[in-house]
Amino acid sequence: MGDRGRRGQLSLSVVEAGVGAILILAVAMGFALGGPPPDDRRAQLDAYAADAATVLAGEPPRHRGATRLAEVVRTRAAFDRERAALERRVARILPDNLLFRVTTPYGSVGFRKPAGIAVGSATVTTGGGDVRIRVWYA
Repeated sequence: MGDRGRRGQLSLSVVEAGVGAILILAVAMGFALGGPPPDDRRAQLDAYAADAATVLAGEPPRHRGATRLAEVVRTRAAFDRERAALERRVARILPDNLLFRVTTPYGSVGFRKPAGIAVGSATVTTGGGDVRIRVWYA
């Protein structure tokens, strides 16, 4: 018989059990480690918008009104007068990698939002109406 008689062989059921255990372990590790992390860009953008809204809502007015935002939405003439200053202020508040649009009852400042991208937003209610701030990555 030579070498053939002394060599041991694994039974087929033991090999199948080993392969099955490795497969189950691989699937379990896939569930345990999970997939890619969720896209939390929207939550971060909402936080940026809320921060900008909080800063603007707390600033004193440049001319008349309780706050800067209340002054901007007091009248159409006030919005027209403050439009450029509002746009500059929001641009300074937000990080450089963000674009924004501020919408008031009398008009908007900022950039037009492209379709199909993640956007964060915050709304501040004033006596003259709501001011909505939307931000997105450039």
